[in-house]
Amino acid sequence: MADAETEPDEVPKRKSKLPLLIGFVLMLVLGGGGFFATYSGMILGGGNEAAGAHATDGIATMPDIAFVPIDPLIVSLGTSGRARHLRFSSQLEVSKAHQDEVTMLMPRILDVLNGYLRAVEVAELEDPSALIRLRAQMLRRVQIVSGEGRVRDLLVTEFVLN
Repeated sequence: MADAETEPDEVPKRKSKLPLLIGFVLMLVLGGGGFFATYSGMILGGGNEAAGAHATDGIATMPDIAFVPIDPLIVSLGTSGRARHLRFSSQLEVSKAHQDEVTMLMPRILDVLNGYLRAVEVAELEDPSALIRLRAQMLRRVQIVSGEGRVRDLLVTEFVLN
């Protein structure tokens, strides 16, 4: 009967919920603080100065760029009996310091664009996603003709097949 006199197993103590509660409160406080710091630009934003623009009284100044228009091109396409044409207009984004130089080179730019567009297959021009590839190809050719660092971008303003 020695077994009957032994004490029954003790009921295990319940774990405290205090660490869980403290962790939850800290999570809310730190999450809110991180959101505020990011939203206000204290971290990862840096405001307009980090993006390269300078703010004056809350108004951002425009970057030092100019746009040089390219005369519209009308290119005859294909050798089939049906006459097809491409009407193409664009502008070049340049820094203001290079605007006159790029304008002076416009006959060469028109020549390289006209030659490239005439060489492109009609089927490629009809592809809806072709404009992205064509634009990149034309920009690279214009940058080669105008000299490295003068032309930033080619902006297509009209691209019509008829």
